[in-house]
Amino acid sequence: MLKIIFLFMMASGLPVAIAMAGASLVYILFTGNLPPFVVIHRMVSGIDSFPLLAVPFFILAGNLMNNAGITNRIYNYALALVGWLKGGLGHVNVVGSVVFAGMSGTAIADAAGLGTIEIKAMKDHGYGTEFAVGVTAASATLGPIIPPSLPFVIYGMMANVSVGALFLAGILPGVLMALAMMVTVAYFAHKNGWGADVKFEWPRVIKALAETAVVVGWPLAVWAAITQAGLPAQATVLGALLLLFAADKLFHFQAVLPIMTPVLLIGGMTTGIFTPTEGAIAACLWAMVLGFAWYRTLRFRMFVKVCLDTVETTSTVLFIVAAASIFGWMLTATGVTTSIAGWVLGFTKEPWVFLLMANLLMLFVGCFLEPTAAITILVPILVPICQQLGIDLVHFGLVMVLNLMIGLLHPPMGMVLFVLARVAKLSVERTTVAILPWLVPLLGSLVLITYCPQLVLWLPRLFY
Repeated sequence: MLKIIFLFMMASGLPVAIAMAGASLVYILFTGNLPPFVVIHRMVSGIDSFPLLAVPFFILAGNLMNNAGITNRIYNYALALVGWLKGGLGHVNVVGSVVFAGMSGTAIADAAGLGTIEIKAMKDHGYGTEFAVGVTAASATLGPIIPPSLPFVIYGMMANVSVGALFLAGILPGVLMALAMMVTVAYFAHKNGWGADVKFEWPRVIKALAETAVVVGWPLAVWAAITQAGLPAQATVLGALLLLFAADKLFHFQAVLPIMTPVLLIGGMTTGIFTPTEGAIAACLWAMVLGFAWYRTLRFRMFVKVCLDTVETTSTVLFIVAAASIFGWMLTATGVTTSIAGWVLGFTKEPWVFLLMANLLMLFVGCFLEPTAAITILVPILVPICQQLGIDLVHFGLVMVLNLMIGLLHPPMGMVLFVLARVAKLSVERTTVAILPWLVPLLGSLVLITYCPQLVLWLPRLFY
């Protein structure tokens, strides 16, 4: 009965959060087995969680980076690094999304922020609008895969999985997805006879490679100084940060400091300096230092607007989580999750078959629900089955998030689809057709990640 009420409310056009909470309340009132106050109690307790504090701070950090002129720096860095390749701006689009993913944590922020710059630049250089929209949509899915990631925080809280392990799990798959997209760009460039978009100049390329080397070498040098040389951790990190700022001032780096955001975040979590929640606060402080003090592109009036936007987004996300808390509890209490698990395990006990079925289900659900709502509904149903079949929950979390990111590209509810249609001034139908070729690298990456868990679990097992 609970399922029927929920589906009826969803079909009537109610928002998914209201449908979940409303279905639970109507069921309780109809059966009379529990007091109605249980709905409020479970919703409040569902968001009374320390890990969930990371949600508003990661949203704030992404908004600060997006509004402090950081996107232009990322675009120029990517242009210098790969703009000289054939189909250059397509490669720039992918590389820029990889970098921006390390700051925003959401696909929509990537599409709306960096996508606006990238689509305009590609159209100005003669690329078709459909191609520009397609590569932007595909690369936006990297936002929640490469850490930090808002969906990983929600999944980690719901499935009782380490958020730090999920963040590490997303690094290698994110890089492989980016390479698959760049291969696709190269294919279209060869097919259409596209050349480079900027002239190859050794000074530009060397400077971009030098910035990349700094981003890679800085944490390795700090790690060696602490673990091998035995230097005190806090003083070493502080001194290394001062040297980093001095080098940025001396050499006028384009994007070293913004790119350091995920490096500092992952480094702090894996070394135990802070938890993921404290890391989200550190990311906000880092963004404020860059915006207010270093680049001086952030003003107080803009900061207030960013904070208000963050409050609005956070309230939406947490209301969905709260509603899903009571709905998931009711599903468990009424035996729905047990029944579904029993049906699935009666159908197959092969992990690979279950993963195939779960992928099809999540791809379908992702077309109708936004990721937070989908995660909060699917986790109580699918995670118990994973535990019985011995599927690693960190691996399954990455598979779930990738499925739901692909769902963002499809009608009828794909948010990235609608954002890019508005940015590019295309109809939803033309935008959908433009995205179709990019499902090949995305679905190929999904299959590889689903059935090669070593790609996902290699880094987390080194630290957890």
